[in-house]
Amino acid sequence: MLRWYLVHTKPLGETIAQTNLERQGYEVYCPRLEQTVRRKHCWQVRIEPLFPRYLFLRIDSDRQTLSPVRSTLGVATVVRFGAEFAIVPDRVVCDLRSRADPESGLHRLNCATKFVRGAAVTIVANVFGGLEGIFDRIAGSDRVVILLTVLGRMTPVLLPIDRVLPKRVA
Repeated sequence: MLRWYLVHTKPLGETIAQTNLERQGYEVYCPRLEQTVRRKHCWQVRIEPLFPRYLFLRIDSDRQTLSPVRSTLGVATVVRFGAEFAIVPDRVVCDLRSRADPESGLHRLNCATKFVRGAAVTIVANVFGGLEGIFDRIAGSDRVVILLTVLGRMTPVLLPIDRVLPKRVA
């Protein structure tokens, strides 16, 4: 019988654990996320685990056991609820796989769905903090373009999406 289990890895050990578990013949799924982060004054695209320190492990209980998993390099433990191992329903893993990009297999967070082109927004915590503008478009996985009135002209400004909130109507 095939079942998915949840494995807790050591810090930053997802890749090591996945490699070693696959060498032992286990099926492993580690959903990954493409994320744009700012490092040393420039933007970089990084690929990181969607669930840091966790992997999904599929075992055929008729021919495999969890015993070697616990001592695999990179693995901290197999997640349990009391004395029972946590079993992940097949539909959860299938749903995660279906939401990944079909070409790259990476997930992308779509945080900008709360904005509609032309909607009023407020900028928080930035040099423009407190200013109001108009949402123009999404620019990357975590940035947006906002139109601000600067010196009487509408000027496009690129901002991190977490610095922009929809304007509340009073």
